[in-house]
Amino acid sequence: MFIVVLGSAAGGGFPQWNCNAPTSKGVREGRLRAKQRTQASIAVSADGEEWLLINASPDFRQQQLATRSLWPRYAIRDTPIKAVLLTSGEIDHIAGLLSMRESQAFTLWATSPVHDILAENSIFAALSPDYVERQRFDLDRSWNITGTEGALGLTIEPFAVPGKVPLFLEARNAGNLAGRAGETIGLKVSDGNSAFFYIPGCADMTSALRGRLRGAGLVFFDGTLWSDDELVQLGISHKTGHRMGHMSIDGEDGTIAAFRDLDVGRKIFIHVNTTNPILDEESAAHATIGAAGWEVAEDGMEIRL
Repeated sequence: MFIVVLGSAAGGGFPQWNCNAPTSKGVREGRLRAKQRTQASIAVSADGEEWLLINASPDFRQQQLATRSLWPRYAIRDTPIKAVLLTSGEIDHIAGLLSMRESQAFTLWATSPVHDILAENSIFAALSPDYVERQRFDLDRSWNITGTEGALGLTIEPFAVPGKVPLFLEARNAGNLAGRAGETIGLKVSDGNSAFFYIPGCADMTSALRGRLRGAGLVFFDGTLWSDDELVQLGISHKTGHRMGHMSIDGEDGTIAAFRDLDVGRKIFIHVNTTNPILDEESAAHATIGAAGWEVAEDGMEIRL
């Protein structure tokens, strides 16, 4: 199985266009040992020929241009991306669909709540049903992922994780910001021989999630914030990480502590916010995650299982 990290940052990318926090300012001015990153998305293939895109980042066009395996090959209109799967309805997971509207056939996979979000927004009607087949999947069972020309040789096992409704729906869901089951999900992706987990957003390590991840060979996990009050301390926002639907990396209730006894083979943070000090490769935070056996995803990272 082939995995390509197309983007590894949280919404807004790194550096975020309007952010002057030390990390963003430092990398923008070339003073920080850090790599610029686009918004989180990965591509997966069983054979290196036909690809599943997991989340359609607003940076999709830039990411596709940077990834030769995703270039058109044969017909005058063509793509090796045969299917797209969404793990939530957040803007940084769906906006890239609007860059895929040029009468190109692919299958769009999502839970019913996420498909409902797309259906409510008429702009997504640009994805003509004459070309884009919308497939719904339920949680907690295995699904064979099909594309425009049949099975891709990949199966997914989707499951709910604690999260939050999309930012643009918060006002409507003020009484239930956690949203419905299926609005934020994690995935186990397999080609029949190997498997990995992809969880770009998660607000809490539940006992059920702990049981799923124990002994896994590879996990991509929510690396949005270093500390719960990171944005508050920087004077950027009044929202904590938990309020935004994300666990923090550091602390007794953080991700490093939560994974300590799970015996996961390879652990990679993805969806990393522009303010997170782990992006600075010379920071104490970056050294801490390395000592705990964690990596930070980078745009262009390739993994073969």
